[in-house]
Amino acid sequence: MYEGPVQDLIDELGRLPGIGPKSAQRIAFHLLATEPADVERLASTLRRVKDEVRFCRICGNVAEDDECRICRDPRRDPAAICVVEEPKDVVAVERTREFRGRYHVLGGAISPIDGIGPDDLRVRELMTRLADGTVTELILATDPNLEGEATATYLARLVKPMDITVTRLASGLPVGGDLEYADEVTLGRAFSGRRTVD
Repeated sequence: MYEGPVQDLIDELGRLPGIGPKSAQRIAFHLLATEPADVERLASTLRRVKDEVRFCRICGNVAEDDECRICRDPRRDPAAICVVEEPKDVVAVERTREFRGRYHVLGGAISPIDGIGPDDLRVRELMTRLADGTVTELILATDPNLEGEATATYLARLVKPMDITVTRLASGLPVGGDLEYADEVTLGRAFSGRRTVD
């Protein structure tokens, strides 16, 4: 245990996701050894993020205005919405350059163990977006884990009466992977999602 501001800094850094006590201590001592101008630039950037960044009123993605750049882009297809859990997932899908529609960020996934239910997510906002009949396809791109699957299943059932095509991202073996290291669920999905070879 250190005293005063050093321990306070370690404690605050340790509250960040993925930062354990040893990492927090390493970062704190790195900051102590860093030039004051560099530390001030970091602090200034943190303040700017909190002051200037908000969530898009339409899709829930991070934005600097009321709407994110994707929702403002008239070239995006309003008939397709890709549902993701977090804003970082939007970035992952955008990197593929395969999707030209719009997004809806839920803000997490259904997880009864963590006390997160549908009312804690942006499900109501999604249903409002779907109500006007513009959307013809809803792509469920939640994580391929228990919580993501539960969320996708819940949304698919909710949307079923709306005459909207609901699709789920395919899942299977990663490129460059070995069959012997694939878990049963991944390998099973790879088999069920197989396609003909041209």
